[in-house]
This record gives sequence, C-alpha cells and structure tokens, in this order.
Amino acid sequence: MTYIIENANVLSEQNITTTSFLVKHDRITSVLSSFKKLTHMRMDAEPFIMTPTYVFFDQQISEDRPFQETRQYFLEQFIKKGCTTILTTVDIKYENDFSLKMKRKQTNLNTCPIDYIIAARIPVRLLTPSFIRKCKKERIPAIFVEIEDVTELFMVPWGWVREALFPYNCPLIPIFTKDEGKAKQQLINTWRKLTLTEKIPSLADEISEHQPIPKQILAKIGIYPLKSNLLHGGELSYNFYLMDHEKRQIAEMEMFHYHNHRLVVTMHKGHIIRAGEKAMFRSGFGEQVMINKPSFFLL
Repeated sequence: MTYIIENANVLSEQNITTTSFLVKHDRITSVLSSFKKLTHMRMDAEPFIMTPTYVFFDQQISEDRPFQETRQYFLEQFIKKGCTTILTTVDIKYENDFSLKMKRKQTNLNTCPIDYIIAARIPVRLLTPSFIRKCKKERIPAIFVEIEDVTELFMVPWGWVREALFPYNCPLIPIFTKDEGKAKQQLINTWRKLTLTEKIPSLADEISEHQPIPKQILAKIGIYPLKSNLLHGGELSYNFYLMDHEKRQIAEMEMFHYHNHRLVVTMHKGHIIRAGEKAMFRSGFGEQVMINKPSFFLL
C-alpha cells in the first residue's frame, strides 16, 4: 500500500520542520515539503509533533523473569515511552564463554516485542586481540568495558587492541564502577586521555539507561541511520505527540523528559504499537539488528 503522510511537524534537535512522506510497503520512499501532484491516499499529521522512535540502553533485561513481568517491563519501560529499539549487553567474564552466552542472550530475546542490538560487557582484562577478533567476527557493534581501577588501564596492550579493532572499529564504551568523587573522576580522565592518545574508537562517557541515546552516539555505534531516523529509505517508525501551538520551540530531549503525557501514537516498522493509552506487546515482533559498519555515518 502506498500513501502520503502530509503536514508532518518533524522535530529534529530544537527545530520543527513541516514535511511530507511518501510511504510504500512500510518504508519511507521519499521525503519532500509536499506531494501536490500525487493522488495517493493522504494522512494529515498537522495536529501532532512527529519524532523518530527512540533507542534506549538497557542492561536489566533478565533471562529468568516470568512472562507477565517481562511483558509489563517492556510496556512500561520502552513501548509507552516511544522506544522501539534496545541496545543491551551480554556480560562476559571469560573469553571461552563468549559463544554460549551470546546464543543464550539471542534465545532469551526471541520473544522481544521491539528490535534489539546486542553488545558485549567485559572486564578490562578481556581487552585482548583474540577477544576483539571474536566480537568482530560476530559483528558486535560495541564493547562495554568495566573499569574499577586506574592501574588496569595501563596494563592494556593498546596498540594491539587498535590493530585488532580495525577495520570494523566497534567503539569501546566505559562503565565506571566507582559511584562518585575523585576516584571516579580519575578513572574518567585516564580513560579519555589513553583512548585519545592511542587513537582507540571509543566514547568518552558512559551511556545513560532508559532514555534516548543521542544520535551522535548512535552513529558512532552504527545504529543510526538504521534506526531512529525519518530519512528517505528508512523504516516507518515514528512517534506522534499532541501539538502544543503555544510552544513550538522545544528540544527533542525536553519532549521526551517533560511531555511524555502528550505521546499518543507509536509506529514500529509500519505497525501501531501504541494508540492513546493502549500499548501493544507483540511477542517475537522484534528482530536483532546487525551492524555492518560502526561509524560509517558520522554526524
């Protein structure tokens, strides 16, 4: 089926742009200011603010949670917040556990109602060329590194790590286990200095859970523009918020944090998964998103 979404007030960063979308087979085939000459069926989106759906980071997806509890968790923590893709991790302590734990995680996510990306979470000591090559072979788009002590970072063979990462170049993302204070700040400063000096693909900071991951980070991991976009050729996934005509100047993150009560529609790959107060859990509708090349599209 081909149709047009017209008069869409698309929010990007802090700007709202009036746009029209030509939709065919649940994908966006063209994006223009209008399609006046086409005769396809039209949907007027003028009463709404339109955003791409969000990608959240979440490490709490349990493998042994009862189904009803899992269902409620996905509805409340993701679907009702306009999230249709999750970045999650496999906790790996030993290299030999890699394949088994990855398969177990994939099996656990078979009933996931939204799409997901699987990354690895490891202690610093597992930052070895052989482990990185395994991640590269399985197209793991990000490696989360638990950092407890500064001395650990100076024991990493950074030159070999850099060579092993190339050419896939999945970024290393820090998880600082110290909660606060000078000790944590020292970890942050040392991490930033070493990864910059050694030219390691990485993020300077941790990723916050249960809120939209910024597009710059999504692009670094390779998730954007596969997800969280309203571009030509992209999948039809979007959120509709009720328009407030008195406040047209609003940032994307402000919309998420302070105006979630105005979210009325979430579309995921051409299927409505939220309409008004009703959110739908479609078991198994989610798919694993494979990243061919991190950092291919940089913002």
